[in-house]
Amino acid sequence: MDSDTIVKVEHVSMKFNLSSEKFDSFKEYVIKSVKRQVSFDEFWALKDVSFEVKRSESLGLIGLNGSGKSTMLKVIAGVLKPTKGKLTVNGDIAPLIELGAGFDMDLTARENVFLNGALLGYNRAQMEEQYENIVEFSELSEFMNIPVKNFSSGMVSRLAFAIATIGTPDILIVDEVLSVGDFRFQEKCEARIQRMRDNGTTILFVSHSLEQVESICDRIVWLEKGHLKMFGDAEEICKIYAES
Repeated sequence: MDSDTIVKVEHVSMKFNLSSEKFDSFKEYVIKSVKRQVSFDEFWALKDVSFEVKRSESLGLIGLNGSGKSTMLKVIAGVLKPTKGKLTVNGDIAPLIELGAGFDMDLTARENVFLNGALLGYNRAQMEEQYENIVEFSELSEFMNIPVKNFSSGMVSRLAFAIATIGTPDILIVDEVLSVGDFRFQEKCEARIQRMRDNGTTILFVSHSLEQVESICDRIVWLEKGHLKMFGDAEEICKIYAES
């Protein structure tokens, strides 16, 4: 992998085994599993996908629901190990893949700032230094002592984004996080993403909004039923996708 490439995906495939029958309880599932009476259907979420991402580039992943976008991001983030193929990542990753991932919903927003920061590799002193910035950006100052389980999805999104973007990671993964919340806050997040990119962060971005994708991204990976349909210039592919 050359020095300009930060992520290289080579012939990656991802298989899931889905149970072909329904169970009334977990106990029933365990008993039948022990007796080997459970059958599974193979589902290939990704099939022989290859592409690479350059440093400081912003790459969008588009496709219909079930096309494999989130699975691909989870493979890149190291959450999933591909069934086949090879993945090379040359840098540290700040993932925003699932709302609330890394949060303890019973803890307060303040407590979750330090918990989530630790999961991202920051020590307590660093999080203390950044705490006010996180609160200010998330606009949640009145709610920091409230358990996160009482937050709306938009509030969780604000807090998660504010924490994940305090530094300048090599790679920022954003999966549909900007689809939650008001338009003004989305614009605020987009501006921060652009600043991070200007400072050298590589962006991997998933959104159902083609306008957001075209605004933020240089190149596009278009996935269709797990296959790579197109890979190239963002403006060109967004136009083809919109007309498809």
